[in-house]
Amino acid sequence: MHLANRSLVTALCSALALCAALTGCAPRAEEKAPDRAAGATASCAPGKLATRAAGKLTVGTDKPAYAPWFSDDEPSNGKGFESAVAYAVAKELGYDRDAVVWQHTPFNSAFAPGAKKFDFDINQVSISEERKKAVAFSSGYYDVRQAVVALKSSKAAKAKSVADLKDVKLGAQVGTTSLDFITDLVKPDEKPAVYQRNDFAKSALKTGQVDAIVVDLPTAFYITGAEVPEAEVVGQFADSPGDPEQFGLVLDKESALTSCVSGAVDALRKDGTLAALEKEWLSDAVDAPVLK
Repeated sequence: MHLANRSLVTALCSALALCAALTGCAPRAEEKAPDRAAGATASCAPGKLATRAAGKLTVGTDKPAYAPWFSDDEPSNGKGFESAVAYAVAKELGYDRDAVVWQHTPFNSAFAPGAKKFDFDINQVSISEERKKAVAFSSGYYDVRQAVVALKSSKAAKAKSVADLKDVKLGAQVGTTSLDFITDLVKPDEKPAVYQRNDFAKSALKTGQVDAIVVDLPTAFYITGAEVPEAEVVGQFADSPGDPEQFGLVLDKESALTSCVSGAVDALRKDGTLAALEKEWLSDAVDAPVLK
């Protein structure tokens, strides 16, 4: 081969090699990132969500699981408002009862920063902007008010207004909006007692360590009707300014299921399921005087 031809061939080969190298580094059409919009729609296919365990829906809640939200401390029996709601949401998402797995999740852990061991948690967790910094929430499944429970013999039992509670010893569970109402609204003269669990708060009420405790309204009526009959529901707080307080299902901050779960809750509210379950399980939570 002549030198000139050899040089031409060499140059051509070098160019082809460079082209191949560049082509190898470029993204291929078939390897494009999936369309997120299309993926989001496909991910809500009934029974085929990208859950922690394929074909299963893992639901978190605390233990003990209190009435009237649960019954007999057994979330899986379908009894109690939140157990019934969890199974209704699961059904809406395409999962039957056998596909629902319950995961013990302490109340404060549900909305603490970090990865979660559940697909969603249901445990009377109020939706708040502060909590949204660490977790995601579904649409609200229950509109809630906070209430005051006091021993009938306590001076707190005579309260007719928020101001009447300023000089009484109040208590609530740590990390709850119940405690927020005490510190932000009542602003009592004495620092409120804070308990790790609601049953500790109830024990403190029963033994007179506190004059009154603050809990959500359905829980207040259950406490006075079944657990501490010597106590009574003094009254409920008016709704906070702006949006009403709501319980929401808690999801991992980056969960791909949030829109699917919210869609399920919205559908259950629209077709009357949530209202029917509320009537069935929370019917004892009748109106109480509003503390203004």
